[in-house]
Order: sequence, then C-alpha cells, then structure tokens
Amino acid sequence: MPQRSLFAMSQTDLEIVVEDPTAPEDDSPAIVSSGTIEIVVSLLLLALAATLGYDNWRTGISWDATGPEPGYFPFYLAIILGGASLYGLIAALIARRAAAATFVTRAQARRVMAVFVPTLLFCLVMQFLGLYVASFLLIAGFMRLIGKIALWKSLLTAFLFTAIMFVTFDIAFDVIMPKGPLEAAFGY
Repeated sequence: MPQRSLFAMSQTDLEIVVEDPTAPEDDSPAIVSSGTIEIVVSLLLLALAATLGYDNWRTGISWDATGPEPGYFPFYLAIILGGASLYGLIAALIARRAAAATFVTRAQARRVMAVFVPTLLFCLVMQFLGLYVASFLLIAGFMRLIGKIALWKSLLTAFLFTAIMFVTFDIAFDVIMPKGPLEAAFGY
C-alpha cells in the first residue's frame, strides 16, 4: 500500500494538490475588502503623483538652451501616474457596487505580519548593529520561530550564511555594507 504524502494527486490527476497544515482557516473573518484596498492605493498613488508633479514643475519642466530642465521627464511620468491612478480610482468606485471580495482575512493578515514585523525590525536594527548582525538575527529568528527548526540548526545556518555574505561582499569584492559595533571591534 503506497504511503500518503503532503503532495497528493487530485481526482483527475491533472493537477497537484498541496495540503498545507499551517494554512489559515477558511472561516476567518474578513478585515478589509479588495475594493477598499484598491481605492486607498489609488488615492495614495494619486497623492504621490501630485507631489511629484508639483515638485518637478517647481524645478522646471520646459526646455532651455541645453535641453530639458531637471523636472521635464519626471513631471510627465507623474502625469502618467496620476492618470493611471484616476483610472484605477474610478474603476474601483464603479466596481464597488458589485459584490465585495475579501482582500485579507484575520488569519491571513496574522501570517503576513509574522513576516512583515521581523523584516521591519531587521531594517531598524541594521541601522545600529549593521547588516551582518541584523541578518544573523533575522535568519535565526525566522528559522526558529516560524520554521520551528532546532535552535542549533538555526544558529549554525544563520552564522554560516552571514559569514559567507561577509566574505563575499566585504573581503572578496570590497563592497561597502552597513556595519555596526561588532565589525568595528574586529577592525572592519
């Protein structure tokens, strides 16, 4: 009798069905609809386009004796972004009258935040401890907390990856990377 794996074939054998034991439950309540997200993103992009358009208009959007002024091309890109944002906003407002599809449920948002928050902390910690220490902490933390991998494997993998990254960038290619007090203590 064949063993059943996580990769089970469907009834038609035309598609592979992957069962994820950690998948969010189907009955999780919705947080926000797709239409609301489309409207918010369109408004944010429209505000960005207006800001970029004004700033580039202020720096100059015409041609002078030497060619285009500094804001010429960015201004017209801002116009295109603004037009696309208006189109998206109008389309989202018209489609809003139809049935609202769920953009994200509470369980899905929890899974996204489990990755987003540590990544944001990585960016903040990197400013003080440097890229390599922050990378070590991020990799070890993800492996241990999200992957449920043994502590020694998480620490070893994070150390090896960070060491290889350091040798590759700082020693082999002499690329300047954000460094912290640990690298300074070793003279880098």
